[in-house]
Parts: sequence; structure tokens; C-alpha cells
Amino acid sequence: QVEVVESGGGLVQAGGSLRLSCVASGSSFRFSTYIMTWSRQAPGKERDFVATISSYGSTTYADSLKGRFTISRDSAKNTVYLQMNNLKPEDTAVYYCKATVQRDGGGYTDYWGQGTQVTVSS
Repeated sequence: QVEVVESGGGLVQAGGSLRLSCVASGSSFRFSTYIMTWSRQAPGKERDFVATISSYGSTTYADSLKGRFTISRDSAKNTVYLQMNNLKPEDTAVYYCKATVQRDGGGYTDYWGQGTQVTVSS
């Protein structure tokens, strides 16, 4: 089993910055083999993709967030980060981290964290 834990959320003024962290662990967990993804969910809305980083370190961002958010990973610490700059009120949401691994048969298994709240005031 894999446990995923997010941290770093809080209250920030518009234009400010936050850095979220996500630590993944497990009995047989090998962080370097996992794809790590950040998503977010605002009240009353669907959970939306934010950014992902592959096991090779390549990154993908939601188009609307490119240039403001940066995802990175530190394999030595089993941690993925989301640096959020120039925050806007519409960024207010619960931010979730997901670890994804490819199974031997070719499918994928996801492990979700419980989320961390980010609130941006105007």
C-alpha cells in the first residue's frame, strides 16, 4: 500500500505565493517509478488537473496555469512540490496529490492524498 500526504496549504492574499508538498511512502514503494500529479477541487466543482511530472522528470501543466505554477520532484525525499506564484482568488480549492504506477500487466494504479486547502483572498 502507498500513502500520499499533502501539506503547505493556507490563506494567502491575491498575488502571493505558496509551496505545496506531497510525500509518498509505502512498504515496497519506489518513488522513482511513480508519476506524480497535482489536481484541485473548488467547492461545487469537479476535480481538475493542475500539473503532472513523470518518472523521467518531464512536466505537463493545465494551460491556464502554465507560467504561474511549477511542479518538481525530489526522489531522495520521496516528495513532489507545487510552487504557486501570483495566486488569484479563483485558485482557491483543495489541492490533491496523486501517485500513479504502471502495473506489470500494463494498467495503472492511483493513490490519492486527502488534500490541503488553499484559500486566496482578494
